[in-house]
Amino acid sequence: MHVHAHGEDGSRRARTALTIGAAATLAYVALAFGVGLRAHSLALISEAGHNLTDFLALLLTWAGVVLQAKPPTASKTYGYQRVGVLAALANVVSLFVITVLIVMEAIARLRHPQAVEPWPMLWVAGAGLVMNTGIAWMLEHGRRDVNIRAAFLHMLGDALATGLVLIGALVIARTGWTAVDPMLSLAIAALIVISGWGVLRETVNILLEGTPAGMEAEAVAADLAGVEGVQAIHDLHIWSLGSQAHALSAHVQIADIPPSRSEAIRRRMCELLEERYQIAHATLQFEHTECEGCAMEQGREHEGGHTH
Repeated sequence: MHVHAHGEDGSRRARTALTIGAAATLAYVALAFGVGLRAHSLALISEAGHNLTDFLALLLTWAGVVLQAKPPTASKTYGYQRVGVLAALANVVSLFVITVLIVMEAIARLRHPQAVEPWPMLWVAGAGLVMNTGIAWMLEHGRRDVNIRAAFLHMLGDALATGLVLIGALVIARTGWTAVDPMLSLAIAALIVISGWGVLRETVNILLEGTPAGMEAEAVAADLAGVEGVQAIHDLHIWSLGSQAHALSAHVQIADIPPSRSEAIRRRMCELLEERYQIAHATLQFEHTECEGCAMEQGREHEGGHTH
């Protein structure tokens, strides 16, 4: 993997945004919880709980950004790319846990409505909307990284949720219909699930070393087979080290030529992989005849009805 200066600048910007966001979020959690208790607003207390998970998410994301930027070591030869992925997974799981708690409390409130003071809801939700929108805007530039995107979705979901709380406060102030408060909590829970599902799928795919999203192994193999001097490609594997770092290994069948000539083929293949697929870590094993182990493996797969 190649490390570029602009990547380091992006990491610094992300750390700054995450630090500011975590501090502001913790202050808002204290405010929303205190006012929510006083105003008897479940929606506002739900917001406090949701933002508490956001505070933890921002801390996890910050740790992920710092650790995944560390260079490889003798024991961690690929570096710490997966730390960011694990942080994203923890963030999403925390979102789903808080969603269950919100739904349970909202159902209880629908069965036994409570009086709600709308004006404290209105002012606190307004402050939360400004804060969450600002933090999401600061994190938006780093959305290619699944770890930062998880934090971005946390904040974007909170911005939408606080907007709903604002609307609910206005409805309660105008009509006195307090059932809108737990109904808004259920809507917030739905937003949490929707925003987190895509991140959950991507993180699980990375941890299972699946083919990166938007990439097809067959297409990559075909492009590599089209490189001048390549006769065939087999035993191809593509996986992700992190959300933006991908790796590939493959057996490459070429003519029986000296290493000085095969090196030019290797360079062309690596350039194609990096330019077209952003794969900067490729392990290519050259063979002038198909390896016996691969032939046996292909035979077993064909007997089972699979293609290789």
